[in-house]
Amino acid sequence: MLDNVSRRQFLGGAAATIAVTSLGALGFADVEAAHAAAIRPFKLAHTTETRNTCPYCAVACGIIMYAKPAAENGGKRSIMHIEGDPDHPTNRGTLCPKGAALLEFVRAPTRLAKPRYRAPGAKEWKEVSWDWALDRAARHLKDDRDKNLVTTNAAGVTVNRWLTTGFLAASASTNETGWITFKVVRGAGALAFDNQARV
Repeated sequence: MLDNVSRRQFLGGAAATIAVTSLGALGFADVEAAHAAAIRPFKLAHTTETRNTCPYCAVACGIIMYAKPAAENGGKRSIMHIEGDPDHPTNRGTLCPKGAALLEFVRAPTRLAKPRYRAPGAKEWKEVSWDWALDRAARHLKDDRDKNLVTTNAAGVTVNRWLTTGFLAASASTNETGWITFKVVRGAGALAFDNQARV
């Protein structure tokens, strides 16, 4: 059938098609309204971006968390999307499978949101306040250090060693946080100091 179409007929049909398409693109025949109605609204348009660090390993990939406004969620902000930070020098926007599943980690119903305490001999955990938990941890550390600090060795040289308590640092922290943690732990005299790399 195309064998019967002359060059003049083909060019005329193409010109007519272009003219009709151009009229539609210029706003005639409600093309713009139909096109706008077909576009799904951008889901992150009214969210708040917060940059953070992935908590999983020592690579410390940068992430961006997107949270809905509190007014849209019954007065409580909620994270609705997490992705890699393209401006982060470590991962340049990429995430490993564990990092890509961070949203499920945040929304997990079994995730602890408040500190819990189980008294010696008790079978049940009870929720406590952050102030109570931090005060109790500080009290135990102070009592243990006062009781077990070795100030001098057998030769009488000052050593200030605290050997009965250990510390575990987080690899996903910044260099500055790591430096402060190291100074605090070593300043207290603790020798048992390790680093969480990939667990």
